[in-house]
Amino acid sequence: MLKEFKEFALTGNVVDMAVGIIIGGAFGTIVKSLVDNVLMPPIGLLLGGVDFANFFIVMKEGSKAAGPYATLQEAADAGAVTWNYGLFVNAVISFLIVAFALFLLIKAMNRLRRQEEAPAPATLTMECPFCASSIPQKAKRCPHCTSQLAGA
Repeated sequence: MLKEFKEFALTGNVVDMAVGIIIGGAFGTIVKSLVDNVLMPPIGLLLGGVDFANFFIVMKEGSKAAGPYATLQEAADAGAVTWNYGLFVNAVISFLIVAFALFLLIKAMNRLRRQEEAPAPATLTMECPFCASSIPQKAKRCPHCTSQLAGA
């Protein structure tokens, strides 16, 4: 059983999958940073200095301090129960970026796969009745023995 597991674990597909998962996790971290630190600040600035991470609704006041709370961190520190729809917007934007990047990657891979699988154009050939060499079907004369072909 241990030998079978070793064979399974060391096959190319499992190792490739593990590498893909690790790189995918790192890519997700980069995209989250891109959204949180690069994309959302200018969007928030265009919308009047709004920080999407601080879009929330207080569902229950905190026991340590009463609202209103200016930031999500203040609400969390006060122990308030909040509905954090701004963080959800950031997560949706991150997902869309990752999904689009994966779409482009898979599209490129499929294009390469189609190019590899495309069969070479079949040349229709026939055999010369005089010298038995292979010649194009549309030929009127054999290029090898120069014989006039039937039907020419």
